Amino acid sequence: MNSLKELKKLAKGQVEGPLCRMALLGDTATQLLATALRGEAVARGQHIELFEAEYNQVERQFLDPTSELYLFEADIVVVFQSTHKWGEQHSQLPTDRQELLAVERLDFVRAICEHPHFASRKIIYFNYPEIEDTVFGSYANKVCASFSYQVRKFNYELMNLARQYPNLFVCDLVGLQNKLGRDMMFAPNVYVSTEMVLSVDALPYVASRVMDVVCAIRGQFRKCLILDLDNTLWGGVIGDDGLEGIQLGHGLGIGKAFTEFQMWVKKLRQRGIIICVASKNNEETAREPFEKHPDMVLRLDDIAVFQANWETKVDNIRTIQQILNIGFDAMVFLDDNPFERSMVRENIPGITVPELPEDPGEYLEYLYGLNLFETASYSTADRDRTKQYQVEARRVSLAKTFTSEADFLKSLDMTSEVSGFTKFNTPRVAQLSQRSNQFNLRTVRYTEADVAAMAADPDVVDLSFTLEDKFGDNGLIAVVIMKRRDAETLFVDTWFMSCRVLKRGMENFTLNTMVDCARQRGYRRIVGEYLPTPKNKMVEGHYPSLGFTKVEDAATAQFELDVESYQARACYIKVKA
Repeated sequence: MNSLKELKKLAKGQVEGPLCRMALLGDTATQLLATALRGEAVARGQHIELFEAEYNQVERQFLDPTSELYLFEADIVVVFQSTHKWGEQHSQLPTDRQELLAVERLDFVRAICEHPHFASRKIIYFNYPEIEDTVFGSYANKVCASFSYQVRKFNYELMNLARQYPNLFVCDLVGLQNKLGRDMMFAPNVYVSTEMVLSVDALPYVASRVMDVVCAIRGQFRKCLILDLDNTLWGGVIGDDGLEGIQLGHGLGIGKAFTEFQMWVKKLRQRGIIICVASKNNEETAREPFEKHPDMVLRLDDIAVFQANWETKVDNIRTIQQILNIGFDAMVFLDDNPFERSMVRENIPGITVPELPEDPGEYLEYLYGLNLFETASYSTADRDRTKQYQVEARRVSLAKTFTSEADFLKSLDMTSEVSGFTKFNTPRVAQLSQRSNQFNLRTVRYTEADVAAMAADPDVVDLSFTLEDKFGDNGLIAVVIMKRRDAETLFVDTWFMSCRVLKRGMENFTLNTMVDCARQRGYRRIVGEYLPTPKNKMVEGHYPSLGFTKVEDAATAQFELDVESYQARACYIKVKA
């Protein structure tokens, strides 16, 4: 964790990449929080332009359409209304009004989310860490008008609001205070002289938690956990100690720490995080605990890619990356050995390698504090991800048995269901819009409301694609949005695709479908655009490779395709009946 002093230095730096305009509104002093946010953004490679509103102007900035907030046109608005200021308001109200404190604040948050100007923007709202004022003691839990009751009620209902409004995200300051402690988060001597409710020591942690959410919203997040085995997933060395000798179990002792660590990993897998193994071991020996040990929580079905051999961890992680087709910056590697951690850090730029404590009993508390797997979306489809990548590993193995790529692709018996946006696939389309980074030509992010609006627009061609083969169903893996530019031209506003289906001809199948739709609607040209980001370099030559010609004198990299003369490109994917 960077100190505030280090963040101040970082805040002076510059970052390339797509700009995100972010506004910070607070009812207490936020100058140092703004500085910490700027520094943390630079540390994470996020190009942020930050507007900090004047002190204690939250309501005015939102309710006055001539305010600086409206003029700034923020993509993300961060709102920090403190427990302290709210407590002052509570103390000045009669008892019957105190009972309405949470409801009135919830109505304000709801009004922000529903306001036409902010409905398409992301709102990050801090929840309220508790102040134990001991006016009622523990009996406060029975008194609706007590401040403790109102704070807890608000925090609970704020979670429900966030479920209701896709543009609302909760920054969990409560969880942070639970981890760090109120005495660390709040310095009374600083507050009385500066109106700053966050201590200097707490600011880096708060800025980091805010940027966790911002990065997830912008598609920068980790989605793969790679595990060592010996003394990481269990105690001892399976090759030396044998199945009965490794330490696992629910009783007392260090085995309990490893079992609870596996429980955490299991929950990550259930959430959709890809779990992989990279171990220096004989494969048969390494698999034995997963298959036979009665206290193992994780089983082979939980592991997407299992690499156990005598290659280096670096080589095995690179193999995993090739199979998964995700960036190294989306990966976390956990290993108890400091040497292995150092080797991976030095040789695989971008991968996250936490410095695990020496005591396995401290693994979980340490990892909880890192918040490694923040996300901005979740769906039931995420839970099937492990199986999909297990199947992909089988495809990779099969491909090695063919001398001809065409013969391999034919053998897959691939089919794709092509559809517009429906109430069934809209959540998945929006989620992929938020998550897709590498194969994404323009990296435009859309909410579910945006997707639904485009589905109803007659000037928009909305296409979603699934892919299924003899190994299984990959689900929805590609989306194209084309918008009418003029009577003869369609502009490709969005084209993104899951990297796990690359090199199967899906690009050709998608383009053939796009051209067919354009012809049916009487368009003569399709114009595509490539907007570079730090992550989508792989599609820089996408349009030229598909036969598009460069549009000269365009302000950005644009390419056009003549619909009338287009000849369908070869592929081995059939339209699903």
